[in-house]
Amino acid sequence: MASKAETALDLLGRGIAASRSASGAGHQNMLQLIQLRWLAVIGQITTIAIVILGFDIRLPLPHMLEVLACLVAFNIASHLRWQERTVVTNRELFLALLVDVATLTAQLYLSGGTTNPFAFLYLLQVILSAVLLEAWSTWTIVAITSACLVGLSLFSEPLALHPGPDNGLSPLYLLGMLFCFVLNAALLVILITRISRNQRAADTQLADLKQRAAEEDHIVRMGLLASGAAHELGTPLATLSVILGDWRRMPEFSRNPVLQEEIAEMQTQLQRCKTIVSGILLSAGEARGESSVKTTIHTFLDDLVQEFRDTRPVVAFEYENRIGQDLPVVFDSALKQMICNVLDNALEASPLWLRLEAWQQDEALLLLVADAGPGFAAPMLAQLGKPYQSSKGKTGGGLGLFFVVNVARKLGGTVTARNPDIGGAEVLLNLPLSAIRLEQEGDSDVA
Repeated sequence: MASKAETALDLLGRGIAASRSASGAGHQNMLQLIQLRWLAVIGQITTIAIVILGFDIRLPLPHMLEVLACLVAFNIASHLRWQERTVVTNRELFLALLVDVATLTAQLYLSGGTTNPFAFLYLLQVILSAVLLEAWSTWTIVAITSACLVGLSLFSEPLALHPGPDNGLSPLYLLGMLFCFVLNAALLVILITRISRNQRAADTQLADLKQRAAEEDHIVRMGLLASGAAHELGTPLATLSVILGDWRRMPEFSRNPVLQEEIAEMQTQLQRCKTIVSGILLSAGEARGESSVKTTIHTFLDDLVQEFRDTRPVVAFEYENRIGQDLPVVFDSALKQMICNVLDNALEASPLWLRLEAWQQDEALLLLVADAGPGFAAPMLAQLGKPYQSSKGKTGGGLGLFFVVNVARKLGGTVTARNPDIGGAEVLLNLPLSAIRLEQEGDSDVA
């Protein structure tokens, strides 16, 4: 059960995760622009070489190479910067596109201005801005590219191209315009496909975060309800305890062994109820570290199994602990309840036999609970950990595995379930040891 502080931290963490999800897509889009810029460098070098060597058109090669050198330097700096930083804002994407527009304008100015068929590459910048940027940034790009085209038509020197038949468009210009169209179309298809994939991935991650937020909000509401009920149950339970104590000392009951035995059983069950209520209040009112118990992994599991055997009608309960080195760990009531919840579900499905195996794999604790019951229904396996997914037909059922999955997820672990070929069902808890391991300086306090 979460306290108010824990709830606030959870909400803050989900907000940060959501913002990281959105910025993750921006980072991927920035990497796409960097890759596009390298293609632009290769394309410009190839085009300049073909125009000068193949068509014998004179161009100011030194100045064009200087612009290319600046573009290469900027792209190397961008690559180094965005390898280290993963948060990309709209303003940074906007500035990156402005650099591309400026580079294209400089090259066009040096190679014919609007008479250069590659002037249509401005459309690529405008479409990319419409896909990547906010509305104000996109309209700014539109205004800047339009101004650049106007400036090129007024101040640049046109290319000296031989006219076509009947003084029409030059065949070389038509060829360049066709190549520019194919290049624009291919780059747009490739880039927008990748950008859309990045956006879908970000939307999927955001949807998962929203689903997780809804589930954790459900747990918080369950905790508040349980905490309120526990507070209200405290008084009547205390009253019943006093009444039973008085009855046990009354002559009418003290002389009757049968009644004395029944009163003792009632007191035992009442004490169990009070223990459950105390555990609920402890979990609702304290942070995890304050209600934790220092122990070792062998001691914790052995005590849990022994308590389960003593308090449940287990016919055959196999327990195998294959953890080699005994590690100092910290366990709290929520983790204990999670494991007992899985065992209780297995016992209900298979009253005659169940099994618990424990072992360590790398830096993870694995607990496997197996039973000989009918197994999980296919819809339950598909919706494992969702609330109210139950095969017992009880109103409000299905919260046990929901609680188990969410506790494991809080610790950074996972819960998987399957139906083995030999029958029955298996639930595997995978918990990182880093979440429960006791720090070395606290080893001396381990019980």
